[in-house]
Amino acid sequence: MAELKNDRFLRALMGEPVDVTPVWMMRQAGRYLPEYRATRAQAGDFLSLCKNKELACEVTIQPLERYELDAAILFSDILTIPDAMGLGLYFEVGEGPKFKKVIRTEADVEALPVPKSASDLDYVMNAVKEIRRELNGRVPLIGFSGSPWTLATYMVEGGSSKDFRHIKQMMYATPEVLHQLLDKLAQSVTDYLNEQIRSGAQAVQIFDTWGGALSGPMYQEFSLKYMQQIASGLIREYDGRKVPVIMFTKNGGQWLETMAEAGADALGLDWTTNIDDARRRVGDKVALQGNMDPSVLYGTPERIRAEVADILARYGKGSGHVFNLGHGIHQFVDPAQPKIFVDAVHELSAQYHV
Repeated sequence: MAELKNDRFLRALMGEPVDVTPVWMMRQAGRYLPEYRATRAQAGDFLSLCKNKELACEVTIQPLERYELDAAILFSDILTIPDAMGLGLYFEVGEGPKFKKVIRTEADVEALPVPKSASDLDYVMNAVKEIRRELNGRVPLIGFSGSPWTLATYMVEGGSSKDFRHIKQMMYATPEVLHQLLDKLAQSVTDYLNEQIRSGAQAVQIFDTWGGALSGPMYQEFSLKYMQQIASGLIREYDGRKVPVIMFTKNGGQWLETMAEAGADALGLDWTTNIDDARRRVGDKVALQGNMDPSVLYGTPERIRAEVADILARYGKGSGHVFNLGHGIHQFVDPAQPKIFVDAVHELSAQYHV
C-alpha cells in the first residue's frame, strides 16, 4: 500500500500532535454534489452504486476533488449487514431504506444467519480495496457500520421509525429475544469491520443513529454494551499502524462519560452537546469528533466562518479534535458552501496547534 501523505486525521484520533485540525464530513459523498447524482444515475439506483466497485470508488473520491478534506469514507450503507442476512433491502424514493422481511419473533431471530463478510459482503471489501488503491496515500480511508441497536431497529420496524413501537415492545416484553438479535449483530459487525480493515480501511466508525431514542439504563444495556463488545473484538493495529475506532451515538451527549469507557479511541458529537463541555467531561480519555450543525452550511460565508471559529475556540489548544458536522451533510446544500467550511477549519485552527 502507498505511504500516507496526510495522516493528521489518524494522528488527531490518537491524540498525537497535528499542524491543523483535520476535517471531513459525514455523507460527504452524497446527493448535494451534482457529480454524485450523475454517477448514481449511471448506476441505476443506490444499491447498484454500492455494489459497483469502480463507481463506489468514484463517488468516494468526488468530494476530495472539491475540498481539502483530511479523510475519505467508504461509500456504502449501514444496512448492508441485514441485507446479507436475507432481509431484502430496498429503497423507496423519498422514503429511505426498507426491508421486504421484518424480524419480530424468537423464531425469526434464530433463523437469521451470521454473514461471512469476506464472501457475503465481498462487494464492500472490493470497494475498499479499489478506493485504497485509487487514493494512493492521499488521505486515510474510513470504514464503517451501523451499531447493533440501530441495525436492529431497522430490522424490527422494517424501515426508519419515529416511535420505535415494535423494537421497544420487544425490548420491554421479550428482552431475551432482542439480546439474542443484538448479539448476532455484534458478531456480524465485528467480522464486517475487521474485514474492512484487512481490505484497507485505516479507521472505522460505528454509527448509532437511534441510540438517543433510549433511556439511560436501556442505552447501556441494549446499545452501548454491544458497541463495547465490537470494540473489544476489532483489529486495533494493522499494516504497522494503529486503527482508531470512532463511536457516534446521535443524541447521546448525556452519556459521554460511560461511552468514554467503552473502548473507542474517539466519540462523535452532534451539535446539541457543546464541545467545550464534552472535552471537560471526558478529558484526554478519548478524542472528540464534531460537531457543527449541518444547517450552518445554509448560512453566509461569514456565519460559517464564525461557527467554525467558535467550535475551535471551545475545544481549545491541543490535538484530539477531528472537525466534522454533527450529522450528515444535507442534500440541499450548495456545493460551494462546504469549501468555505473546510478551508476555515484549516486556516483558523493553526493557532491552536502551535
